[in-house]
Amino acid sequence: MERRKVGILGATGMVGQRFIQLLNNHPWFEVAWLAASDRSAGKTYGEACKWKLDTPLPARIAAMTVMPNVPSGTPDGELPKIIFAALDAEHALELEPQFAAAGCAVVSNSSAFRMAADVPLVVPEVNADHLTLIEQQSWRKTLDDGRPGGYIVTNPNCCAIGLVLALKPLEERFGIESLFVSTMQAVSGAGYPGVASLDILGNVIPYIKNEEEKLQEEVGKLLGRLGRGGVEMLDAKLSAHCNRVAVEDGHMECVSIKLRTKASRQDMLAAWSEFAPLAGQKLPTAPEQPVEFDESPDRPQPRLDRMRGHGMAATVGRLRECNLLDWKFVVLSHNTIRGAAGAAVLNAEVLARLGKLDFKKAEVAQRDVVLA
Repeated sequence: MERRKVGILGATGMVGQRFIQLLNNHPWFEVAWLAASDRSAGKTYGEACKWKLDTPLPARIAAMTVMPNVPSGTPDGELPKIIFAALDAEHALELEPQFAAAGCAVVSNSSAFRMAADVPLVVPEVNADHLTLIEQQSWRKTLDDGRPGGYIVTNPNCCAIGLVLALKPLEERFGIESLFVSTMQAVSGAGYPGVASLDILGNVIPYIKNEEEKLQEEVGKLLGRLGRGGVEMLDAKLSAHCNRVAVEDGHMECVSIKLRTKASRQDMLAAWSEFAPLAGQKLPTAPEQPVEFDESPDRPQPRLDRMRGHGMAATVGRLRECNLLDWKFVVLSHNTIRGAAGAAVLNAEVLARLGKLDFKKAEVAQRDVVLA
């Protein structure tokens, strides 16, 4: 796989920093363009960014000039054709279409276009086939010079990702009739500076704006079937409670589920352990085992389990029978790696494997390969 130049929109924020951390030594992608708000544009990244991660800011990145959040070229050349977007929804609504119209593949972490009918909302282990929706986007039409146009691909809400990784193998084997989930979400999910310390320390906040609605509708699209008219939403009832807790990283979800076909405990464990839809694809960011089950009675825990699979695996535990539905369990995932930047990087790796990051003339001889 040739190494492709990429850009990062919203590069100074927490998700933008995660993108830099994950892409700095990536074998397929090279960070060549950084953009942020007007107050950061023109500065070096080291000057503009208050680096908050537990690895050092790479010297090469620190020396790069931050560009405005518009589709203009780098100081040394053209705008990269692959853009990782870490924008809030308001700015994403305005800016992401501009980059798609400029011929870029916009791999977005924003909620702005997740539920648009022609925009794929993707977790590769769950619904990689939905990526074919990009060919329906107006930006994708061949440009005047014969090159294929741009498009937008999104990854889901941070809680939805860990949840659907645990649900997909169950939905495939047994079907899902109804689902109840209560989340305990880390403060890093609110960005930086996030939740004020006097609000969250020694406290639980039982409200995160729009979070329950996002979780409920996005799970329906992610587990839905791709039909001729677009995605047919999963036919299941889902109810969510979302809470902010005093944890740095790692979203935990308590799940109760009613299946359409009865399943034993061993059936459930087998579904998770045998779930490896990206096996053999050799994608650098994909975990070998996307769902790991822990038999310990008090696991998973954010402090101990959030970095499984280099932060890209979901950990499931405490599987037991439910007195109201069929089964209940706990799922944990890293909200800023698997739930944000890492999810987008994995989406880009799949797009590369499918030939969707090739923007040369006549290159779109549609290689719509569906991953195994």
